[in-house]
Amino acid sequence: MKLAAALILAATSVQAIDVPSGQPVDLQEVLVDQMGNETWLRFRFIAPEIGREDGTIDYEAAGTDMNALCDTLAIPYLAQYALTGDVIVISLADRAVEFGAVDPDATQFFEAYRLKNGTCIWEAL
Repeated sequence: MKLAAALILAATSVQAIDVPSGQPVDLQEVLVDQMGNETWLRFRFIAPEIGREDGTIDYEAAGTDMNALCDTLAIPYLAQYALTGDVIVISLADRAVEFGAVDPDATQFFEAYRLKNGTCIWEAL
């Protein structure tokens, strides 16, 4: 597994992000990297309410949020920055964690999607 991202795009143009659970979500970064023969686009978000000890958002609610983030944020972002890829990964973390770093205290959720007909389709990896 290649952990070095080929390109990091700034998330400065993204303002408040609304998700179905109502939790606060901020875009940390967007990474573009090669995984074998595929291009993966990683949308990494900070979602403090998923924390293990103090979190109020469980994985089921976070999963609904990740689906919405793929459809409502990732797809327009790809168009805005003329990006293409094979897999979109949406991740939520309760704190900023450097990509590829291990933080045993952090709570992180991940989902992968493929685009089909302009919609994010969940990809069981």
